Amino acid sequence: MKICLFGASSSITGESYIKKVEELGELLAKRGHELIFGAGANGLMGAAARGFKAGGGRLTGIVPSFFTSEVPAVLFQDCDEIIYTKTMAERKSLMEDKADAFITVPGGIGTMEEFFEVLTLKQLGRHAKAIVIYNVNGYFDKLIDMLHTSVEEGFLNKYCLRFLEITDDPEEAALYLEHYDPSAFDPDVAGYRF
Repeated sequence: MKICLFGASSSITGESYIKKVEELGELLAKRGHELIFGAGANGLMGAAARGFKAGGGRLTGIVPSFFTSEVPAVLFQDCDEIIYTKTMAERKSLMEDKADAFITVPGGIGTMEEFFEVLTLKQLGRHAKAIVIYNVNGYFDKLIDMLHTSVEEGFLNKYCLRFLEITDDPEEAALYLEHYDPSAFDPDVAGYRF
């Protein structure tokens, strides 16, 4: 399975986050999965890449071409394949298309934007792929609270919360991805499919 991972590229990410995401990457690679990611060498993107490599996994990095001239040192150099795009939007679209499933690990606004896009697209019935939030150190607790508040206040259909799995356990994340049945997904239940 080709798993797209969204996560921080910051080089100041705490070591406890880095260790747990490396472990997740290694576990997924040892189970035969591949990584699709933004080609970053630092932060949790780099941690996932190192973990996948340690587990013998294949890595596909997708990155806008301007990174090669402006900030080449931030690219993970040990990718099996690097695909260059013209824009960030094209990069994201290609990552979404190539992936069979998505995992979001802690990150900033770019990570949040990527996560909410794939969740929105699932809500709209544009894909039926598995989505996991890997909640390292409770990082996403307040985001999860916000989603529940959105349901309570009538801004989000409660069924949308069924469109993703939230866990802090790498084994649970792997099992969810491996046993996820896209044919059981019904976007009509959320009432937003066009």
